[in-house]
Parts: sequence; structure tokens; C-alpha cells
Amino acid sequence: MPFTVINSRMVEARIGPGERLYSQRGAMLAYRGEVSFTPNIQGGQGGIGSMLGRRIAGEATPLMTVEVPQGLEGQGGAPTATVMFGHGGHHIHVVDLTGETLYVEADRLLAFDGSLRQGTMFMGSQGGVMGMVRGQFTGQGLFTTTLQGHGSTAVMAHGGVIELPITPQRTVHVDPQAYVAHRGDVQNKLSTALGWREMVGRGSGEGFQLELSGEGTVYVQASEEKL
Repeated sequence: MPFTVINSRMVEARIGPGERLYSQRGAMLAYRGEVSFTPNIQGGQGGIGSMLGRRIAGEATPLMTVEVPQGLEGQGGAPTATVMFGHGGHHIHVVDLTGETLYVEADRLLAFDGSLRQGTMFMGSQGGVMGMVRGQFTGQGLFTTTLQGHGSTAVMAHGGVIELPITPQRTVHVDPQAYVAHRGDVQNKLSTALGWREMVGRGSGEGFQLELSGEGTVYVQASEEKL
């Protein structure tokens, strides 16, 4: 169920019989065809465990289930419906997963494929104590949302998103406020800037950098503004 980019602030999803996706409540802009929208209280594909994890983590951004209503499959094969999503005029970036895990803040999730398994990860498990410090420093808390499997997700950002590859030979440093998400086998820690960067960054938070190593991709927005 890939998302089609309409413009930098809108995406469209095609939903057929037996398919579903999850989105932030209030993110639907328009739709065509027979579609139902239901408040979701079980945390998506992760079930009750995911819901509890989200509550504990403060990651309880309200979701809704979007699907073709039951019973239409027998009516000559219900036609595929299309739903358009956007929220707050934020820029939208589509991430296609092929089995790996995406780590992203819940409030940045616009919509995601119902086949993806959702969970919650303690920040300290990636980067130890420094991972916890990163969560406090960025205001993102000590937990983050995970999506794993094969499918697509649409994330929100300020000013658009750039994808930066992370390789064993090339570590990537990101301003913590510009970080959006990452995927792959990636370790992160908060490091202290040195030299002139530390001097000029004291007032803006650039005295700290998020250091990502391993193999994967990090998504960076063109702004230090939070959603």
C-alpha cells in the first residue's frame, strides 16, 4: 500500500478490500470510495502491548484505523478507495520499509501501512545513558516509536527532509533538533561539539550533536523547529 506524493504537504493512499492503514486523527483531508474511519485504542499492529508501551512512553498520539468497510468485498469486488492525508501544513516524507525497523517520534507519524508492526523502544537501549540524555535534551522523552516490517509510512517535518546514508566507514552527526527518524542497524549517542562549533552553538543547542554509526539511514529536517 504505497503512498503517492501529491505535493510536499499531501500524500494519497490507495486502500483495497482487506487492507488497512493507521493515521493520526484529524489527518484525513479527502477521500474517494467507501472508507471507514475508526478511533484506534490498541496501538496499531502491536496490539495491547504496543498501546501500553505508548502510554508509558507518553507516545499516545491518537490514531485512527482507515479501511474499506467489511462486507463490500462480495459486491463484485469493492473498488480500491483513495484517501488523502496532510496535517498542519507540515512537509511530508514517505519511507518505504523492506523488513528493517524505523525509529520515529509518534507525533511525526502522519500515516503508516497496517501491515507494519508498531512498538515502543526505551532510548537507553540505543546509546546507553547517553541515549537517555539525548531524549531529555531533545524534548522527545526517553522512549521512541518503532515500525517494523514491509510497508510504507509517511512522516512529518519542517522544511522538508533529506536522507543521509550511514555506513561503517562514515559516521553521521546531526543537530538533535533537526533529527526526524532513522532506520537500519544504527547506534546513536549524544556527543559534545568541539572548537568553534561549541562556541557558536552555545545559544542554539549546537554544542551537542547526535552521533549515528553503523549501517542505515537518518532522516534530517531543514529546520530546528519542533512539531
